[in-house]
Amino acid sequence: MTTTTTRFPIDLGAYKPLTLDPANKTLTAEQKETLRANIQLCRDAIIFFTATGAARGVGGHTGGPYDTVPEVMILHSLFQSAPDQFVPIFFDEAGHRVATQYLIATLNGDLPAEQLAHYREANSHLPGHPELGLTPGVKFSSGRLGHMWPYVNGVAMANPGKTVFCLGSDGSQQEGNDAEAARLAVAQHLNVKLIIDDNDVTIAGHPSKYLPGFTVAKTLAGHGLKVLEGDGEDLDDLYARVIEAVTTPGPIAVVNKRPMSVGIEGLEGSTHGHDVISVKLAIAYLEKRGLTAAVDFLKAIETPKNPYKFIGAGDKWDSNRNVFGDAVNAVLDGMSEADRKANVVVIDSDLEGSCGLKKIHDAHPEVFIPSGIMERGNISAAAGFGMEKGKQGIFATFAAFLEMCISEITMARLNYSNLLCHFSHSGIDDMADNTCHFGINNFFADNGLDDGYETRLYFPADAGQMKAVVASVFNDPGLRFIFSTRSKTPNILDADAKDLYGEGYTFVSGKDEVVREGTAGYIVSFGDGLYRALDAVHRLKQEGIDVGLINKPTLNVVDEATITKIGATPFVLVVEAFNRKTGLGSRFGTWLLERGLTPKYAHLGTHKEGSGGLWEQYPHQGIDPDGIIAKVKELVG
Repeated sequence: MTTTTTRFPIDLGAYKPLTLDPANKTLTAEQKETLRANIQLCRDAIIFFTATGAARGVGGHTGGPYDTVPEVMILHSLFQSAPDQFVPIFFDEAGHRVATQYLIATLNGDLPAEQLAHYREANSHLPGHPELGLTPGVKFSSGRLGHMWPYVNGVAMANPGKTVFCLGSDGSQQEGNDAEAARLAVAQHLNVKLIIDDNDVTIAGHPSKYLPGFTVAKTLAGHGLKVLEGDGEDLDDLYARVIEAVTTPGPIAVVNKRPMSVGIEGLEGSTHGHDVISVKLAIAYLEKRGLTAAVDFLKAIETPKNPYKFIGAGDKWDSNRNVFGDAVNAVLDGMSEADRKANVVVIDSDLEGSCGLKKIHDAHPEVFIPSGIMERGNISAAAGFGMEKGKQGIFATFAAFLEMCISEITMARLNYSNLLCHFSHSGIDDMADNTCHFGINNFFADNGLDDGYETRLYFPADAGQMKAVVASVFNDPGLRFIFSTRSKTPNILDADAKDLYGEGYTFVSGKDEVVREGTAGYIVSFGDGLYRALDAVHRLKQEGIDVGLINKPTLNVVDEATITKIGATPFVLVVEAFNRKTGLGSRFGTWLLERGLTPKYAHLGTHKEGSGGLWEQYPHQGIDPDGIIAKVKELVG
């Protein structure tokens, strides 16, 4: 763990422990004054230490943890008063509100305050979602949005007679998991209390606009929960509703209305408040609060840069996840508006800015549907649109969420749908959210039988190849999954230092590509692993080890000519950011053996929980150039 002796610039020692007896239904003037002081102190701290993530370029959500401080402070005080009455864990199904967990760990004495200033930094053990066993004082792993309430139901079953809280949001409540959890909680009369921040803001917009008709309170009431709705910033009202929930048996939802990033000038009510506060706005906030030491601390932070200089690739770095949108637009531009409207639909799951769909939304709103955080329903809707020959459903989200969609993918296959999916944030690169957001089980999408409807998995290596892949496969029938990373990737160069995927390149589905020839053996890679493997190949050649490199952009099809070529050399090494247990490497050795090919074989991939940070994830897994070079030398002997 990264440690520091630098003093935390906000005095958390000013926090005043407070016990609130649930038998008392109202706050005294003194209790309210203490609560207000604690709330302000904690909000100041959250603004500061999440802004250190902005300053270092690792991000980190500010608005959610900042907004929910009042209810968290009330629960913290209740836990101090009657610990045997509660399961004293701040379960939160909006896992990106991890700043709450780190702050509570500090207030409880489990985590040094100084450590907070390393929020989301590599090897700091403070990733973007809470991970049980990684961070001192953190008592649960949240996983992904909307996954916690069903789990909390089980915690309540295991703790009869105790109250269990689950912090939620209007975003997390859009997930289908919560509808199932609600029905079970009501049916079993579980003593689960939901504390929901209902601010009408998610990443890409306002639920009241893109899901008109949906309300958290009415939905939960329809499931049979008692709902206590009110102003989250009115301490008397908030406290009274929390106490009513605690003293009333059974599942109850305390729904708190407030604007996102309430009271933060330049951010209140904005979708930008969902993510990390900018350094500029944080400084303005802290200066207004007179917290000059915190301001000076932020101003002194330098954004770390990867010092490694890659060779073999060019200096044109681009974001494939956004290039996907450009590539789709290039196809749509060639169609009439009538044809686009009749034959194409693009369905977003509140991540349009992260998956390249915003570019489609801006250029072709006639085919775009902004939807909620409902991956299963949205991918099925896109598949249903593409059921008819000639029609195309397009869907995109983060690769980590592909795991939620396996059953829907099967249904799309059984119904012979034409479905084009873009799963961004694949692999591990630039993933400060850490382990729960790793997109490493992407081969799960290819879950059909050998004689089933065609499924193709594609992972382009750079922007040029992304454009070529989309242009080539857009009108293909079947299920097509295109993967991209969160990080930018450089342009891949050929042996003459020209763009390998530049002018004149045409992508051929199922064909592996020789990036560099070699006699000592071959590395097989794809996506963002390719430029790292290319660097390793160049450095190995400089040492006299003549290693070749294969790009495998079509992941799940054996190219017979290429596998025969490389299988006849001394070794084959697969390098990928996917899960070692489920990725390309887990099957490539079998493909070799099935064909009677017996080179030395090894595969490198993601095999342990993350380290946080950005590019640091690659060396942490041993799949950076140094790790690749070491493995090649081991194979060469």
